[in-house]
Amino acid sequence: MTVTVLVPDDYGLAAVSRLEGVRALRFRLGEPLPAGADEAEVLVPGFLVGPEAVQMTWALPKLRLVQLLTAGAEAWVGKVPASVQVSIARGAHGASTAEWAITGLLTVYREFIGFATAQREHRWTQHQTDTLSGKRILIIGAGDLAAELQRKLAPFDATSVLVGTHAREGVHGVDELPQLLGDFDAVVLMVPVTSKTIGMVDAAFLARMADGAIVVNAARGPVVHTDALLAELRSGRLRAVLDVTDPEPLPAGHPLWDAPGLLLTPHVGGSSRGAQERGWAIATRQIGRYLAGEAPENLVHGEY
Repeated sequence: MTVTVLVPDDYGLAAVSRLEGVRALRFRLGEPLPAGADEAEVLVPGFLVGPEAVQMTWALPKLRLVQLLTAGAEAWVGKVPASVQVSIARGAHGASTAEWAITGLLTVYREFIGFATAQREHRWTQHQTDTLSGKRILIIGAGDLAAELQRKLAPFDATSVLVGTHAREGVHGVDELPQLLGDFDAVVLMVPVTSKTIGMVDAAFLARMADGAIVVNAARGPVVHTDALLAELRSGRLRAVLDVTDPEPLPAGHPLWDAPGLLLTPHVGGSSRGAQERGWAIATRQIGRYLAGEAPENLVHGEY
C-alpha cells in the first residue's frame, strides 16, 4: 500500500520520498493541485502559511493528517475537517527560539541598541550597564521551548522558574501567576495560542509585574493585549522584547514601532539556519509513525 503525501518544497519532497511506502507530490499554493493529489492522506503545509493552505484540507477527500513544520497550530485547530488530525513540529525550533530570547534580554540589559546608535553618531558613551547574571526569569510555558530556555539561562547564572497549565514537580501552575509576577525581573512568554492564553497578558497582568521588568513575547501576538502593553511602555515602567505582535505583520503606522523601551524583531525566533532541516526531521518522524499505523507523537489534542 502506498500513501500519498503532499509537500510544499523540494527539500520536503526529497525527505519524504526516502520513507518507504510513500508517494510524495510537490504542490504550490495558488496553483492547481498536482495529478493524484486527491489520493493524499497527509499534507505538509509550508512554514507560517496563511488561510489558503487551511482551505486545501477541504479539497482533499482522503486527507487524514496535517503535519505542520511549526510548533503553533492555532491557524489549523477547529478549521479542518473532523476526520483530519493535526500534528505539530514540537522540538524543532526550541533551541533557536531560546537563543532569540536570551539575545533579546542581553541586548536590553547590556544596552547594545544605545551603543549602536552612539556608534553611528560617532559618540563614545562609556558607562556601566545592567547584566543578565543574577536575574530572575519567569517562563510562562513548560514545553520544549521553555525547557530549552531554562537550560540555556543556567550558564548566565540567571534563576528561571517555569509556569504550566497545572502545577507539578518543578513547574508552578498558571493560577499562581498573580503571586509570582512581582518577584521576577523578566517574564518570557512561551505558550501556544488557545482560548485561555489569548489576551492573558492584559493590564492587570502587567500591573503585577515589578517596576523595570521586561516582557519577552516568544509566543504569539494575541497572547499580549497590545494597548495595555503600549500604556506600560509609554509610562516607562516596563520594557519589552517582542518577536510577535498583534496585529502581525505590524502595519507601517502602528504605534508599537515607536514605543519607548521596546526591542522588536519580525517573527524570527525559529528562523535560523537549519530551521528547514530541523522541521523536516520532526515531520518525517511523525509521518513515519502514521505510515506504521501509530499515532504521531505530536498530535494536537483539543486546542494544543
